[in-house]
Amino acid sequence: MKITSIPLILRYVRMQHGYTQEKIAKILNTSKGQVTKYESENFKYYQEIPVRHIITLAKLYNVSADYLLGLTDVPDPYPRSENVND
Repeated sequence: MKITSIPLILRYVRMQHGYTQEKIAKILNTSKGQVTKYESENFKYYQEIPVRHIITLAKLYNVSADYLLGLTDVPDPYPRSENVND
């Protein structure tokens, strides 16, 4: 089953890695309530997640940002170039 909803992906990956919302809040330097909003599918409570948090979570979970954003169903991170000018 392909999950394309950002809140569901964030919740799924967090739980797959055994993290609580409290732990993720600490890692992102935010509140548990904010993490709950990132993972909420209820538009009344949903809060868009900042890019800096997507980057932190992609590194933490060792997945691509595209995966967390529902743009691909392949979780593998992209290889980094040795030379930033490439």
